Parts: sequence; structure tokens; C-alpha cells
Amino acid sequence: MGKPIIFLTGATGGMGMESLKAMLPDKNLYTLRILARNSRKNRELLAEYSDREGLEICWGDLNDKECLREYLEDVSMVLHVAAFVSPQADYYPKKAMEANYGGTRNLIQTIYELGQANTTKFVYIGTVAETGDRMPPIHWGRVGDPIKPSMFDYYAVSKVAAERYVIESGLKYWVSLRQTGIIGPAMSEIRDAIMFHNCFDNVLEYVSDRDSGRMMRNLAAFDTQGTLDNSFWGHIYNIGGGESCRVSTYEMFERLYGDIGLTRLDYILSPKEQATRNFHGYYYEDSDKLEEYLHFRSDSMEYYYDAYLKGLGPVAGLSKFMCKLPGGQRLMGAIMKGMFAKMAKSEHGTIHFIKDNVEDHIDAYWGSKKAWEALPDDIRDMEHFSDWDHVIHLDHGYDETKPESELDLDDMEQAAAFRGGTCDSTEMTKGDWNTPLRFTCQFGHQFTGSPRLILEGGHWCDVCERTSWNYGKRAKKDKFFAQVWTPLHEEDELREYPKEVSELDV
Repeated sequence: MGKPIIFLTGATGGMGMESLKAMLPDKNLYTLRILARNSRKNRELLAEYSDREGLEICWGDLNDKECLREYLEDVSMVLHVAAFVSPQADYYPKKAMEANYGGTRNLIQTIYELGQANTTKFVYIGTVAETGDRMPPIHWGRVGDPIKPSMFDYYAVSKVAAERYVIESGLKYWVSLRQTGIIGPAMSEIRDAIMFHNCFDNVLEYVSDRDSGRMMRNLAAFDTQGTLDNSFWGHIYNIGGGESCRVSTYEMFERLYGDIGLTRLDYILSPKEQATRNFHGYYYEDSDKLEEYLHFRSDSMEYYYDAYLKGLGPVAGLSKFMCKLPGGQRLMGAIMKGMFAKMAKSEHGTIHFIKDNVEDHIDAYWGSKKAWEALPDDIRDMEHFSDWDHVIHLDHGYDETKPESELDLDDMEQAAAFRGGTCDSTEMTKGDWNTPLRFTCQFGHQFTGSPRLILEGGHWCDVCERTSWNYGKRAKKDKFFAQVWTPLHEEDELREYPKEVSELDV
């Protein structure tokens, strides 16, 4: 019998490339098979790896089922890292759904067609964006908190649909790892209006690209060596770098600009050009769980700050010099502010939303035009949140102290009622987290979902999810969801935002 085959998607992306580099030394443990689109860019990127022992480069696409049937045969594990991510996904919602949901569905369907549903292990990379805006005071969270993709975030929408498919797939071995913001050179090079969506008092528990690659390597190696505990499978985990990777956006800006001599942030940043909500991110109560299994953490935020300075090259030194001169900070700030203004005036820019009175976006990112007008003009007049260590632990609507083996129909009925709906199934095998049950949401939509999906995943009605962002109305009766809506919104915020695309369109 030959070596196990590990199939990696997305190897030419940031996390995927770091995974590839980390896994290559394990050629004696397994054969690494990667899938890459046949483009000139990818050919050039992978040229140096073409003759590596233990590596197979397969050219193809996740939407080509014939290609997948050939490459997935006898594969021991799929590391599904490939994704069409933000900010590009914001501009092409249907393409995001086709790539992120459609690609995931195609992989799993092919695994079934090959008769490997009980043998091929499936590792899905989800995203922190699935849980959306968690601004203070609800800036700590964990797996099982409500799924709540931010308005207009079609990357998150597509990943929510894909994760639901994975959890309910019936595969014997699956896991969903919700990736956070990835720090490294790629993040420091982003030049897009999305930078104005990330609120000053937003927080993220980042992880480095290198640690992400190490995580994938350890998962594959530990499993191949038989040292990965079987309890790892069949669950959802948050990926986070731990305490040293927790930072607010404003604190990060202070450090980044301070490192190039710009200590007067009022010269470059304006409260009225930055959203005050509707992004994503929070500190994790539970990210240590994944670290205990995979032991991947090494980097801190210092790694990102170093990458940022390195990426600027000679410009960093020039900026430091200029900022020491009389009027230098004002000049450098004006230059950078001018560059940023062009992005903020673009299609997805905050200045564009305000200037052209894009009402639904104004409501989503500030609450109202009146709320935007009330913001100070000078960032020095802003009061920033500071009680970062205060944790508001959300209620998941059932007794979480009970062992999983004791979960029963009463628990599911209680959880459904807490969500403003009903559990319509009349029987359930005690301790069975995987068999879907029948539910009705507060709006009368009937749907199915396993206890794993509902309780551990934080998912609820798929009809509501694919139709619109109806959060204000939902929070009126859904006490579970109200915990992540009411603290951040006014009672009369009831706007419903229709969605352009759903998984049914793919």
C-alpha cells in the first residue's frame, strides 16, 4: 500500500502557499497533491516546485467535476483552502458563490461518487466573517454564537452556505476551521475601499500566514502519524493566534503609522470616512481549543508590523526622516490621505456612500445619516472603547454543561424556542448531533438542521439566510440572535436588505 495522498486546494493563494511550503518536508509521510487553475500566473508561481519529490501538481478547476473525479480518487484527506475572498468577492457576488459554495459542493459530491464518504477526511476553511459585526461591548465570542454575515458581505454569505453544506454532508470525517484575518505581506499590500469598512474600535484575533500553513501541515502530519485524536473530527473551530495577535483597528493604525513617523493620526484618518459598524471580527474565547490539537502558534502582531515596514522598503525611512522636519507630518499625512481618498470615493468607498446618499449602505455602516453627521470631524475628539478584557458570554439557549451524549429533544425544543421558532420533530435519538431535525423559524419558514449545525455552528433558518439580511425584524423575537444585534442597533432599525445571490443560483 502506497503513501496516503493529501489533496490541497488553493495552493497558489496566501494561506495555501504557506501550507504548501510547510508540507513539502513531509514527503516521507504522504504524497501532497495540489490543484491549481491553469493560468500563466499560477504556472510561474509553481514553476520552482515542479520537480519536488512527493508533490503532484494538478491543473484544473473546482467547477470541473471530471477533473475532480480524477484527482480525488484514493485521496486520504482534502484540505480545502481555496476561496474567492474579499475584497474581490464584494465586487463579484455570483462568482464568490460559484467558487466558495459551488467548489465545496463539487468536492463533496465527487467524494461520494467515488465511494469515499467514509474514508476521505474533509477539512473546510470557513471564516470569521460568518459571524459578522461584533463591535464592543460584544467583542468576545466563540463557536456557536449566531451566524450573522454583515450586510453586503457576499464572501461571508457564500462561506455560510458552504459551511452548512459541509456540516450536513454526512461525511464521516469533516471539520470546519473558521479562519480569521491573516497577517503577513499580503495583508499589508491591500489597497481597497474595504480598509474604510474596518471600524476604529473593531477588534480581531489575527493569525499569521506562516502559522496558518503550519496548522495545515500539523493537521495532515498528526493525522497521518495517528497522533491526532479522533475527537477532533466533526466539529467547528475558530482559528486565532491567541493573546499576542489580539488588537483593535485603531491600536493597529497607531502602531503602523507610528513606525513610519506619523504620530498625528488626524493628518491621515477621519472619523467621518471610517465605518462605525458592519464589518467583522472579535476576540475568541475558544481559539485555544484548536491550538491544543494542532500546536501551530508562533507569530505575534510584531510579525505583521515587520512585514508592513519591509513592504514599504525605502519609503519607510524617507517617511521617518520627513516626519522629523517641521511640517513633515502634515505633509506626509496629506500625501497619504490623498491616496486613501481615491479609494474612499470608489464604488465601495465610504465617501461615495455619503456623497451620493446611498441610503442602504449609510444605514448599514453608520445606522443613519444623522448618526454619521454626529461623528466628530477630528479623530482626536473620538472616545475609544478601552474595556477590552470584559467578556459578555452569549447564551446559546440550551444547557451546555450537559455531556454531548445527553442531548435530547427537550434541549432542541428549548433552543428552537430561544430562537423564536419551533422544533417540529417528534423524536430524536439521545446524543445524536448529526441527524437533521425539522424546524420552523419565526417567519414560518420550514427547514432542517442537525444539532451540530444549529447548536455548535450557530446556523438557523436557511430560507432567511439566502433571502435577505432581515436582522432587525429577526431580533424582535429571536432572543439568541438579539444578543448580537440589540447592543449595537436602535430598536427601530428594521431595514431589510435583499440579497443578490444565493446558493440556489449555483
